[in-house]
Amino acid sequence: MWTLVKRSIGAGAVAAATMLAAACGGSAEGTATAADAAPESPSPSTETVAGQEGSDSGGRVDIDVEIGDCVRLGGTQDAATIDEAACASVESNYKVVAKAREIDQCPSDVDQIYSESMWGKETGVLCLDVDWVVGGCMSLPASNDEDPQRVECDDPNATSVERVTEVLEGVADGDQCPEGGFVYDERLFTVCAETVST
Repeated sequence: MWTLVKRSIGAGAVAAATMLAAACGGSAEGTATAADAAPESPSPSTETVAGQEGSDSGGRVDIDVEIGDCVRLGGTQDAATIDEAACASVESNYKVVAKAREIDQCPSDVDQIYSESMWGKETGVLCLDVDWVVGGCMSLPASNDEDPQRVECDDPNATSVERVTEVLEGVADGDQCPEGGFVYDERLFTVCAETVST
């Protein structure tokens, strides 16, 4: 589940997380594992956040992406999909923040972990954060069976919509945001957001 740390209720720091399934075809198997959890801006902007510039610790997955690239992750545990997507586009829902050989090599506060295995042994892992865009909106899943989706902030059909207002680097505290934020406590940054719709 996604947790927005709201300033008004004085909640403690909680990392945004979701369980989402992912797998690849062929002889490799993949899974996605949850890691731990105003007026619209005229042009949403992407930012490079220091906490999202992880390392490549080896491993191999079928999709050819690098740290900083974005993907569209979806499907279910048994029939998952992963595709490259332009960051900040309607297709993108996650950004690759690190690559690893094993799940435990990802930072503990990533939003999602996509792993592939062959014959029961992990071959590679993508460590993923939501592709947050300042000024843009994301519809966050109400359950682990759904994927985060980029939406127009004024979409009347979208639910659980959060608009990103800023990203605070070196800060892991949702109380530093006017309306709360998504806290990444290991990598020390907070995505400030405001609730557009519930």
